[in-house]
Amino acid sequence: MNTALEQDLSIGGNIWKFVSYNENEAERIAAKYNLPINIAAILVSRGIDINEVDNFLYPKIQNLMPDPACLKDMEKGASRIADAIEKKEQIAVIGDYDVDGATSSSLLKLFFQSLDCNILLHIPEREEGYGPNRQMVDDFLTHDAKLLITADCGTTAFDALEYAQNQGLDVVVIDHHEAETILPKVYAVINPKRLDEDDNYPYLKYMAAVGVVFMTIVCVNRELRKRGYYNHRPEPKLLSWLDLVALGTVCDVVPLLGLNRAYVRQGLKIMSLRQNKGITALTDKASLSSAPTAYHLGYILGPRINAGGRVGEASTGSRLLCAADETTAALLAEKLDNFNAQRKEIEAYVLLRAIEILEGTPQSYPIAYVYGNDWHQGVIGIVAGKLKERYNLPAFVMSIEEDEVKGSARSVAGLNIGALIMAAKEKGILTKGGGHHMAAGFSLQKEKLEEFRKFAGEYAEKFLGKEKINPVIEIDGIISLKAISIELSDKLSLLEPFGSANPEPKFMIPSVKIIKPAVVGSGHVRCILTTLEGGSLKAMAFRSADTELGKALLNNRGTSLNVVGTIRKDSWMGKTQIQFIIEDAKEG
Repeated sequence: MNTALEQDLSIGGNIWKFVSYNENEAERIAAKYNLPINIAAILVSRGIDINEVDNFLYPKIQNLMPDPACLKDMEKGASRIADAIEKKEQIAVIGDYDVDGATSSSLLKLFFQSLDCNILLHIPEREEGYGPNRQMVDDFLTHDAKLLITADCGTTAFDALEYAQNQGLDVVVIDHHEAETILPKVYAVINPKRLDEDDNYPYLKYMAAVGVVFMTIVCVNRELRKRGYYNHRPEPKLLSWLDLVALGTVCDVVPLLGLNRAYVRQGLKIMSLRQNKGITALTDKASLSSAPTAYHLGYILGPRINAGGRVGEASTGSRLLCAADETTAALLAEKLDNFNAQRKEIEAYVLLRAIEILEGTPQSYPIAYVYGNDWHQGVIGIVAGKLKERYNLPAFVMSIEEDEVKGSARSVAGLNIGALIMAAKEKGILTKGGGHHMAAGFSLQKEKLEEFRKFAGEYAEKFLGKEKINPVIEIDGIISLKAISIELSDKLSLLEPFGSANPEPKFMIPSVKIIKPAVVGSGHVRCILTTLEGGSLKAMAFRSADTELGKALLNNRGTSLNVVGTIRKDSWMGKTQIQFIIEDAKEG
């Protein structure tokens, strides 16, 4: 049955792929850990070894975080930071304007403030470009800064950081972006993606910058403890800041494996305590009535924090996360909410123009490559992501500015976009650039636009081939309507947090009938699923009313469908029910 279902495109234009797994291994895991066989099968299909199940289902930082000193330059950098704290030197921090940058820089600021150290924090506006530059260094020097820390940037900022070091300003880079063979000549570069790093803990390479920052302050804290710094003052409670680590980790879309799972699982628990006034204010502004999940971080809170760096003031997000009182936090949350509304309008315009260009002109390569003169650079990353989802192709979106072209790229499985950008930079096509497997940012001169199109297109073609790529929906198993229950949903929640490299499990329910379909809210389709064997289940297909899937549900005249989606709890007025979120369907 599975093979037949995989052959034809679905109503949504997708290929269905049923995930394979070793049945014997699944049975062993189910027996050893007292798990339902379908949960054990998901663990096996995701590469979780029988000895790793406890760490996956119940991730704990003390079990998954190695000694921070395992990273090169960590002890050296931590010692220099500890020196600056002891000597009350002026410390400067440069962050990035996305959520990972905001959380990374906020974590450093809160740590230093807890030790009565004042820091100079600069979050560059997009017009200033990504990462440090000489002007920022000069500004810090006028304030007598002795130590500069970069958070979520700096690995490839050779000119600015070597200039800082030559001016007597020690530099510690804390980053997670792809590195080149040569590193900046600075005091320390702490980055698990250094090419000379050992591979003893491969999951450290998955960390967002905020995760690397957390490891760094753990190491700094240990160094201060060794020196007796806390003999006459309380030690900061580092775990109380895991809400920031969880937020940055989820929003930077890094794999939720290994230590990252522990960061997010524990960070969500901290967030539910509502200790951070800024996160609490933003949660209330977004009308979240329940404890935030990884979904809320990625799709509700994250976009609002990002909006400051996209269309408003880049420092707003960091200021919110460090807010000391509820009034300030509420004002900043309101500001970010307004920025987010503006961002949506601007994004809709740029996305429409990009689609018109791509669908109105034959494309030579398996990439979505577009640019415009009046496109706000703050939304090009989001638009690149949406084009990638729409066409299932690597997407490059560029804004032509007066002095240069600034771009953002998003990739698909099989193409390391960070490596592509680094290769183009080394060939002199790009003036700046960096990123990781699935996302990157870059700059180039206008006259290089077509040369870069050819380079990116040929590079992508080498890895992806020339054929049209159809989106693939991976299905974790087939399940009967009657087997879906609140108890099963509770068991599935053991696999949380869901995100990159650990998606929410998808199931296919075979041969269902669609009852009472209707459009609700902003283009959602609601219906009831039934089968000949009996039973019924509420279902919803979000934002689908004008899609082929939505039309098939709304116009169904008794045709039997195989539906694919996720199992969710639906709580309303104190009552909890189960519902199925439909993502795709096939006649059957």
